[in-house]
Amino acid sequence: MSTTTERSGGPTLPQERRLVTGIPGPASRELMARKLATVASGVGSVMPVFARRAGGGIVEDVDGNALIDFGSGIAVTSVGNSAEAVVRRATEQLALFTHTCAMVTPYEGYVEVCEELARLTPGDHPKKSILVNSGAEAVENAVKIARYHTKRQAVVVFEHGYHGRTNLTMALTAKNMPYKHGFGPFAPEVHRVPMAYPFRWLTGPDACAEEAAAMVVDRITKEIGTANTAAIVIEPLLGEGGFIVPARGFLPRLAEFAREHGIVFVADEIQTGFCRTGQWFACEDEGIVPDLITTAKGIAGGLPLAAVTGRAEIMDAAHAGGLGGTYGGNPVACAAALGAIETMRELDLPARARRIEEVMKPRLLALAEKHPLIGDVRGRGAMLAIELVRPGTKEPDAASTASVAAACHRAGLIVLTTGTYGNVLRFLPPLVIGEELLTEGLDILEAALTGL
Repeated sequence: MSTTTERSGGPTLPQERRLVTGIPGPASRELMARKLATVASGVGSVMPVFARRAGGGIVEDVDGNALIDFGSGIAVTSVGNSAEAVVRRATEQLALFTHTCAMVTPYEGYVEVCEELARLTPGDHPKKSILVNSGAEAVENAVKIARYHTKRQAVVVFEHGYHGRTNLTMALTAKNMPYKHGFGPFAPEVHRVPMAYPFRWLTGPDACAEEAAAMVVDRITKEIGTANTAAIVIEPLLGEGGFIVPARGFLPRLAEFAREHGIVFVADEIQTGFCRTGQWFACEDEGIVPDLITTAKGIAGGLPLAAVTGRAEIMDAAHAGGLGGTYGGNPVACAAALGAIETMRELDLPARARRIEEVMKPRLLALAEKHPLIGDVRGRGAMLAIELVRPGTKEPDAASTASVAAACHRAGLIVLTTGTYGNVLRFLPPLVIGEELLTEGLDILEAALTGL
């Protein structure tokens, strides 16, 4: 048995799966009854258990069950829960002050985070940032900034894309259920274009990048108008849309087209950023230098923080007072972000993510050989997925996906489903997880697939 170096406010959390009750146990069932009585039913839960503490690759519930974590709170706890540097820096800040509002009396932590973002994000041009609270807020501000800078209104987004749950970001998001259904009308001047989705491209994956890029360029040129287009907003590796890795060459062509026509190229790295895909940012894989990049999730070790970072001349376009918010860049969250970045550097988490891929991807490919319902294995680093289909077809099999996930949950493995068709199992382990837990989690997944 290995133990994590993280501290959870008490003894080191053992890094082993442990089931002492059924899933869920009695304490979780009692808490679920209280939740149903007082929390809006629109707030769902993937797992029927309530967490008590977490660290490394383990989440311990209120009944004492220790679950292997292949979810990381949806790619948030990349440095693990309660990472030492995050706890230390956030605790020190808590003792000083919790809030002044950066727009009233600013503080050094806000500036330090923006300095780190300027150093870490792709490109060596002058950069500036704003800090906000959530990924959706970051995307919304990126659109605001792009529109102000270009004096244009149209925003181009992609099939299968996900960008948030505010009114504007619901308009940017492709999938109806559960994100958009019944919540309209949505913001105007949002235009959706094809995504280079190799597994589902009708003429095959080899033609995908070139044909999809040509379709996007034609649509923008002929139907939207380049002179009307403020921004192209895209995830370099799609998250909620099914962990789709765009066909190689697609992103560089879009970035080149945007540059040629004065369109702001926005990389939404909210789920992919901060070491998740084996590099600090996913767009580095093809040498993409975005004009603006949005980040959140893994930035602050679990505390709410998000950012828009980009070319100084674009970021400075908006008038003074036009950007901001009461809680944006909260000092405790900024301290946590500095601790998370410290941990990422110290532990070389991009390399850890690549090692996770080395352990997991061959096993997933081997499972695909044994189980014909696995139509595709994809992803990079510690952002991997399998797409389930009816054997011999590409027809999505959401029912089997849900069944496999439920079996994993019962066995003590946290996994998440995703995808436009609800037929993708995604794997987002903390980057500090031990390899023994990775292997055991994959054994559980194999058993769940075999038991269908």
